[in-house]
Amino acid sequence: MKFQLGLFALLFTGSALAQTQGVSKTEIVIGTAQDLSGPIVALSKPAANGMRMRVDEINDLGGIHGRKIKLVVEDHGYDPKKAVLAAQKMIQRDKIFAALGSIGTPTAMAAMPLYLEKNVAHLFPLTGARQMYEPLHRLKYSNSAPYFFQMRAALKRIMAEKGLKSACAIYQDDDFGLEVKDGGEAALKELGMKYSEVTTFKRGATDFSSQVQKMRGAGCDVVVMGTIIRETIGTIGTARKLGWNPEFIGTTASYFDIIHKLGGPAMNGFYSGCLTNYPYADDASSNVRAWFQNYKGKFKEDPTVLSQYGYQLVTLFGIAVEKAGPNLTPDTLAKALDSLVVPRDMFGADEQRFTPTKHLGSSRAKLCQIQNGKWVGVTDYITD
Repeated sequence: MKFQLGLFALLFTGSALAQTQGVSKTEIVIGTAQDLSGPIVALSKPAANGMRMRVDEINDLGGIHGRKIKLVVEDHGYDPKKAVLAAQKMIQRDKIFAALGSIGTPTAMAAMPLYLEKNVAHLFPLTGARQMYEPLHRLKYSNSAPYFFQMRAALKRIMAEKGLKSACAIYQDDDFGLEVKDGGEAALKELGMKYSEVTTFKRGATDFSSQVQKMRGAGCDVVVMGTIIRETIGTIGTARKLGWNPEFIGTTASYFDIIHKLGGPAMNGFYSGCLTNYPYADDASSNVRAWFQNYKGKFKEDPTVLSQYGYQLVTLFGIAVEKAGPNLTPDTLAKALDSLVVPRDMFGADEQRFTPTKHLGSSRAKLCQIQNGKWVGVTDYITD
């Protein structure tokens, strides 16, 4: 009997002293997997800096429930295999509590199962893939309107407003590109139409002349773009040189100022799904102007919309951790997220609303366009 009581006491003491991975009395360790050496480094660098900026602000105010946040940043080079290795390192060596802002559809798809298997929350990835919140899992949440919904709503709006009759699609031959292509296909189906031409390219491609010639030959007056940076610039630039000027429409995967900075005047008129207003130094909001200058002072360069995304997702995490209370575990975090409602922020991001059965904060996007070398919002959030 004494042995049994002693064993019970030992087990009870051991469980009481058990500590949630990545959470101590003074610290919460989070990690992010970014492309710091590959084709989308121009997106990942500002995203990581936006995260760092918000982490520093939270820590300067004393942290959350007495805990400072430690951010670990790992490079995956936009390679799914390296994304798996980065996840393993952060889980096993850094002992992260949660993974935030994983960038890239193929890389996030490859690494996410590892996080979830080890009870590490996968939160607010920088991809609009539906798999980031479906099927439902207690530790995966997304705050970005999926590429599928962005393109379905945006293409229907553009075709109706401009009276367009024929659509083509060019897309990266992977999970990301398929999401965009399928969204456009769904829109066309609702309109009683089909693509006139569909063409693909491999990740890393630099020549899009054959794809453009195929679409031009099909007589399309709007092109669905499952492209990111150089593919967007290359496709549109090639079309302009050939004197072919249909409407081009992309998603948040191509909603970057580097498009018009590198592509020049040829990019004017390009449409994209957008989740927030693009941050510029002369923004109408004094709060955004102040944020812009603070970021520039800290990192010695202008922020981009990815800086904004990084800042926003750490803000969301902080709100959820505050709500979870001092006893921070994966379960208390999930419970807090499942009733989280966050109103539109200073950047104009849509309200975020999560429930136990809905782990996507918002399914809506706006439509933006490059006008005179600058992104301009042309719609509010489109309700499909």
